[in-house]
Amino acid sequence: MRRRDFLTFAGGLGAAWLAPMPVLAAARDLSGILPGAGGNYGNLLILIELKGGNDGLNTVIPYADPMYASLRPSIGIKREQVVQLDGHSGLHPEMRALLPMWQAKELAIVQGVGYPQPNLSHFRSIEIWNTASRSDEYLRDGWLSRAFAEQAVPPGFDADGVIVGSAELGPLGGGARAVTLTNPAQFLRDATLASANAVQVSNPALAHVLRVENDIVKAADGLRPRQGQYVLRAPMPPGAFGNVVKTALQVVAAADSSAGVPLPGRGVAVLRLTLNGFDTHQNQPGQQANLLRQLSQGMMALRAGLTELNRWQSTMIVTYAEFGRRPRENQSQGTDHGTVAPHFIAGGRVRGGLYGEVPRLDRLDGNGNLPFAVDFREVYATVLQRWWGLSPQTVLGGAFKPLDVLRV
Repeated sequence: MRRRDFLTFAGGLGAAWLAPMPVLAAARDLSGILPGAGGNYGNLLILIELKGGNDGLNTVIPYADPMYASLRPSIGIKREQVVQLDGHSGLHPEMRALLPMWQAKELAIVQGVGYPQPNLSHFRSIEIWNTASRSDEYLRDGWLSRAFAEQAVPPGFDADGVIVGSAELGPLGGGARAVTLTNPAQFLRDATLASANAVQVSNPALAHVLRVENDIVKAADGLRPRQGQYVLRAPMPPGAFGNVVKTALQVVAAADSSAGVPLPGRGVAVLRLTLNGFDTHQNQPGQQANLLRQLSQGMMALRAGLTELNRWQSTMIVTYAEFGRRPRENQSQGTDHGTVAPHFIAGGRVRGGLYGEVPRLDRLDGNGNLPFAVDFREVYATVLQRWWGLSPQTVLGGAFKPLDVLRV
């Protein structure tokens, strides 16, 4: 059976699911893996993609640099509106909700994140971030899929990763056991897609399809909320991204417990959430303000929900995007594709503060872009080595030093 035929068949199972044929083909075999060899997947990773390329200079604002106002006479944030973090940098006023996390020193802001020889195409640059490749290198597998190939997620886990609100596998592409919830509400209503009973058939292609379907059903059954299961009390923000956050927390609650009772050895290793709309070529101020408000409120809701579930200390939230925006505003009150941006790392064991390098607006390159200060693969190395106890060199194809953003 060809992959295209299988996906057509799987499409009839329910719109909440989209997964390549190999993804759920079989549980991973952990025999022979020594205890302590890595793979501390009890530490949950939540990735938040800022799809379209967020404008970093209006997110973490170098308000003390006079060149900032010069480059952005129309869309720049006024100094008196900035939520000051120190004497040089501050947050967009619509990110004020993050202040309690910042003051608790649970929020790290890494400035100047990018990579050498940047590509400013949406498609190609996000491919680079998803696969952790060089700009001149084309890889098939996502960086998380390679990590799970090196050190498998325990077979008792419902899935390697769950993607909420998007049909794109991203860093989980190429072999991870990934569940894609393109319609979270439908999934949570109708997660039981078919009977999970084994069926004996003589046709090998059909037998394979049925095995995959059974795996899908088992994972879906493990992730959906049940009658009597724990119901979150933490308030959730309104809107589409608020629904994504709520669904992600419901997945954590469902995967970690049954009727409120923790189940050791169950769970998921990764949740990937997407916030769309950051490609702000025109009319940026209102559009970005709305998105940054959603991001901030969503991150605080995740903190509240995970604290309630006793998972905040074992969760790390990391934002990413394909690129940032150009420092100089364009003629449409927007910004064009640029090279670097700040990104956020949050969690109960995060060592909060500013990392990387304050943007040097006096050092723009010939295209008017900022040079990168932190390679994004250093962020990934932090996840792999410091969070999960894995060796990042094989996964990332080179030596990248983890950031010192964790207390342990």
